[in-house]
Amino acid sequence: MQSASEVPQLSGQRVLLVYGLLGEVAVVLHPFGLEYMQPLANWLRDQSAVVSVVKLRTAESVSANAARLRVEILADPAPALVIAHSKGGLEALAALLDPAAQARCVGFLAMQSPFYGSPVADVVSGAKPLEAAAGGLAKLLRIGSEQGVRDLTTSARRSWMAAAEAPIRRLLAALPVACLATALEEGKARGRERLHLAAAQWMEKRGYGPNDGLVPVNSALIDGARHVVLPGSHIASVSRGPGRDPVALMRAGLDALFGG
Repeated sequence: MQSASEVPQLSGQRVLLVYGLLGEVAVVLHPFGLEYMQPLANWLRDQSAVVSVVKLRTAESVSANAARLRVEILADPAPALVIAHSKGGLEALAALLDPAAQARCVGFLAMQSPFYGSPVADVVSGAKPLEAAAGGLAKLLRIGSEQGVRDLTTSARRSWMAAAEAPIRRLLAALPVACLATALEEGKARGRERLHLAAAQWMEKRGYGPNDGLVPVNSALIDGARHVVLPGSHIASVSRGPGRDPVALMRAGLDALFGG
């Protein structure tokens, strides 16, 4: 299989990065020790890719952001490689169901995206005070509303995926698509990943199986797409730290995408 560092498509390739929920907030907090997808963008630029971040309000509804992403894909005649994290993968999937957007892309890598929902979103949306707090924070930060979390619930996502089954099959036939999932294991969580461990254990005890602390592995994988499952928490693919190498995870995803 060809190494992602040797994939010829990256040289001169237009790459669109799509943030997950609160991604733009994490970027602002970078001077305080946080980072979000910058290592990925830097590595891609080192490969001579032409990288840009799609400007979305990440707590907006999936449908609204998908529409904006579709416009961004079609705004440049150069075909795009779309790399999306978490909620951004849902918006990218929805945008790419449009044949015109498909035709303007060379591939789609979704990293840790809750295509079939997140039990954590179920808890937040199921408790009105939590949902109100999430919506209030999103509005305060001017990144959307509580609809962004509602769109991540397992009921909302399962309904959406069922309704989009036929268009998704057509997308997979027309475009290379790879899904990267991670699973956090007790004893292997280090640094900030320890914050995700309690949620990961809670989900496992309730029958959701291996997960990254926010997204179950089986929620992050689309039938018919190319799959990669690696150890790590929900921040493993976007943030460096003890035991975390986000570039290595993205390269594994690109390997699957381009290597077949």
